[in-house]
Amino acid sequence: MDTIEQALAGWRRSLLARFEVGGLYSRNPTAHKWKAPFRSLMLREVVFWRLHDLLTQSYTLHQQGHGLGARILLRSGVETLSILIYLNKLTEDVLNGILPFHEFSKKTSSLLLGSRNGMTSLSSINIVTVLEKCDKLYPGLMAMYADLCESAHPNYEGMCMGYSHIDYEEHVIEFSNHWTEMYDSRHLESMRLCMMTFDEEYNQTWPKLFERLEAWIEKNDVELEATKPS
Repeated sequence: MDTIEQALAGWRRSLLARFEVGGLYSRNPTAHKWKAPFRSLMLREVVFWRLHDLLTQSYTLHQQGHGLGARILLRSGVETLSILIYLNKLTEDVLNGILPFHEFSKKTSSLLLGSRNGMTSLSSINIVTVLEKCDKLYPGLMAMYADLCESAHPNYEGMCMGYSHIDYEEHVIEFSNHWTEMYDSRHLESMRLCMMTFDEEYNQTWPKLFERLEAWIEKNDVELEATKPS
């Protein structure tokens, strides 16, 4: 069992199966009469569930030699990771007085309940916009995502590079699947980077910001009540 397989197994054991919402209110009644902190907690956990699912499948396909599918799933994993990074940045912006709390609340609603097909009444936030924000915190994240997009889309890399080889001397085109040979070693390294970044945001950044947010809400509750949307 290699390090990625071990890490994914550890993630599986750590997935939160149940949470009593009343526990939040007991923890801090003032902070948790507002819905944004709960949405933040829920976002954190559904990101964990989705990222574990995507990366487990990506790893399995990679091990089986299905390079294209592995990369497409990793691309979705990077998108999913970016939601947690973005959420943490929004929380920090509230604490630093950059983002109004009620605007933060709206954004948590869009992140959790937004859709593109009309399934919900809220529109989802454009994922490229989210990734661009995240790239400022993790330079290179957007470049990795763009590289994965080249594989996912039916353009030059996704079509010609992936499935053909031109012999210019013999004027012959040979067709075969090149995905494993193109990205075999790079794929696992990208997975490790994605997982390390998630561990930092999930286990270190989010808990500290969440505690600070609770204290900030309690301190500013009167003002929040006076300015809440009607």
